[in-house]
Amino acid sequence: MTSRIMVIADEPWTRNEVHAALAEPDYTLIDHDDPATSGDVLRSEQADAVVIDLQVGSMGGMAIARDLHQQAAMAKRESVPVVLLLDRKADSFLAKRSGVAAWVTKPFTAHDIRIAVESAISG
Repeated sequence: MTSRIMVIADEPWTRNEVHAALAEPDYTLIDHDDPATSGDVLRSEQADAVVIDLQVGSMGGMAIARDLHQQAAMAKRESVPVVLLLDRKADSFLAKRSGVAAWVTKPFTAHDIRIAVESAISG
């Protein structure tokens, strides 16, 4: 079964790294770079998980993750698991507080991101 993964990042190199790591038939990747519309795109694309860069536009990855969880709660539907891409290990404290399913610290290996995404999807 193919998993649909939404990638929210405004830097092309970040999206490219995620694409390179998840370049397998098991994943369909959906790129998005506008935090303000990420919830609408997530629902329309029916993503199974979301990978969010910690620094995205003016909103930031933590705020996007919290917003996606809040939108799901308000709509009384299950929240889509989020994997946060951290800039440094110290940011793991922020990741824990944002309610994400998993996180990896940049620079990450393909193995790191695959494990985080698989873990997030499987719960």
